[in-house]
Amino acid sequence: MFRRLQHPLASSQGLNCYLARLLGLLLAVLLILPGPSYSEPQPQSQSQSQSPAPVLRLEVSGAIGPGVSDYLTRTMARAAEQTERPQLLLITLDTPGGLVSSLRDINQAILASPIPVACFVYPEGARAASAGTYMLYACHVAAMAPATSLGAATPVQLGPPGGQDQKESSEPSDMERKILNDAIAYIRTLAQLRGRNADWGEKAVREAATATASEALELGVIDLVAANPRALLDALDGRKFTLGAEVHTLNTRGAPLVDASPDWRAKFINTITNPNVAYVLMLLGVYGLLLEFYSPGFGVSGVVGAICLLLAMFALQMLPVSYAGGALLLLGIGLLVAESLVPSFGILGFGGIVAFVLGSIFLIDSEIDAFRIAWPVILTFTLASFIFFLVVLTFVLKNRRRAPVTGLEAMVGQQALVLGGFPGEGEVMFMGERWNGHSSVPLAPGDLVRVDGIEGLVLELSPMNKPKGEQNE
Repeated sequence: MFRRLQHPLASSQGLNCYLARLLGLLLAVLLILPGPSYSEPQPQSQSQSQSPAPVLRLEVSGAIGPGVSDYLTRTMARAAEQTERPQLLLITLDTPGGLVSSLRDINQAILASPIPVACFVYPEGARAASAGTYMLYACHVAAMAPATSLGAATPVQLGPPGGQDQKESSEPSDMERKILNDAIAYIRTLAQLRGRNADWGEKAVREAATATASEALELGVIDLVAANPRALLDALDGRKFTLGAEVHTLNTRGAPLVDASPDWRAKFINTITNPNVAYVLMLLGVYGLLLEFYSPGFGVSGVVGAICLLLAMFALQMLPVSYAGGALLLLGIGLLVAESLVPSFGILGFGGIVAFVLGSIFLIDSEIDAFRIAWPVILTFTLASFIFFLVVLTFVLKNRRRAPVTGLEAMVGQQALVLGGFPGEGEVMFMGERWNGHSSVPLAPGDLVRVDGIEGLVLELSPMNKPKGEQNE
């Protein structure tokens, strides 16, 4: 019979209640939290009626993923709902690329925006590589600062393997050709919509071509080169854009520039959707729940594990997860658990480590370095997982082998005080109560006896001064 092991923190009801309330508060805040923090422009007084409407500045720095997509789409949607809309959305861009799904969501929001959107590769030294090139082509205004670059928009999984020359590599498969042609059609469509150089856009996708700011301006890929956002706004003053049935004329010279940089919610989402963070949260969640199941009781390990697992599920559903990788990861954890419970001479443990490492490698289905789990993280958690199951599960098994402290089993082997009777039936004082007992040997009042068993409500007794095996001699 399995015995219930009391979790050392299971009796901390106040702490458990506090953690449960904290989890509920966190989820409520994430659900009702408004968009990025910037003030809605106030209705202008008569003395200010001639001042230009503000320009809203958004910032993208780093890989384009679910967090960036959520931040940009929410901010643009909220700006469009304002009573006094900004006259222009200015996105400063510095990115090495990102996920196709996130890029498509951002570009759809740009194309559907009732407010003109300008994309500005800034500051100096920034780049708009891969997915950033598509964003430039989608915006109403494409601009770059000096000493910046764009291009290299080839889908990364179509590149030559091992850095070999394309002529030496094998012919692309049908699926690779479909992906390449789809990317070419997408950038040509954006180029035709905005009146930009479609041929160079195709070259950037097909041949991973790149260009500097001055080259891009000469090729007709971008509209302007400006030193900073204020210089760009001065250059855009007076430009007209037709969005739907409305014509928008920019009055950006001297217009106030309102910062709408990512708020803490956007930064939080961007942090947990980092594959390394999501991977760590998932493992902490699994280990926390396993520890709670091994040691029953609604304790801290279960609460923390549940929170981590929910956050990991939220992050992973926004990332390109491989189900085969996830299955291998769970199989590895299961085999490590089995190794601790079943003697297999290391076979299950070795197989668990192999499955764990392979699952960690294949968990995120992306060739982009920014969206892959780092090797140091995988190796660290592989070693930590092995040690975790060796130490923790061994400790749990030792606890299960200990003598029971409650129930009938805990009474066997204890001592009692003879009150009278015997041989045959008699009475003893046991655990502060009078019990009926049975012994086949004479016992005198005041003798200490050992409880050898229990039949109904009668204790089987033997003298303490004789080994149990000598009682029937």
